[in-house]
Amino acid sequence: MSSRDYFNQVADIWDEMRQGFFSDRIREAAIEAAGVKPESIAADIGAGTGYMTAELLRKNCRVVAVDQSSAMLAKIKSKFGAYGVSCLQASGNTLPLKDQSIDYSFANMFLHHVEDPAGAIKEMSRILLPGGRLVVTDLCLHTHADMQKEHHDHWPGFELKAVKGWFEQAGLKNIRVETLNQKCTAPGCTCKEQIAIDIFLASGEK
Repeated sequence: MSSRDYFNQVADIWDEMRQGFFSDRIREAAIEAAGVKPESIAADIGAGTGYMTAELLRKNCRVVAVDQSSAMLAKIKSKFGAYGVSCLQASGNTLPLKDQSIDYSFANMFLHHVEDPAGAIKEMSRILLPGGRLVVTDLCLHTHADMQKEHHDHWPGFELKAVKGWFEQAGLKNIRVETLNQKCTAPGCTCKEQIAIDIFLASGEK
């Protein structure tokens, strides 16, 4: 099963599932790292059911939500359509957005689902206006193979030095990569031990 098919299947229950994986502190840290300003344009890449989108709307941003799952985007439309959120169905490696058209690119728990993380970071950087910021929050490298299989992840998280290198290759500057001391905890997972995976935050400026 592809990750797109998986997320199409779990879209109706994803909001509940997500609460067992990571807290609202993750998006708060991402918004803080970006220094989001009102009336700016933000892209939520791998938007899911709108975890980041909701926070960006609270910051009075115009939001473009991108996801490969039509079911996830339908959830965003039902929740945030009245707020003018634009929804685009696409993979992270081919974003249907113009060069230098976005103030902020956010990708939360998205990178480990793409085949080419370096290419996805380059693509998310491509759409940034000069001075725009890319912020990625995702899993640190882990050894929980059962979790990776269950969620149809391409990658078991990432080493921070690899993420920093991909940001550099994308031409970003003022790069910051650090763990957030926040754990991904999924007690209902089929793993034999409780999941406890560090989450990292990476940011860079165009």
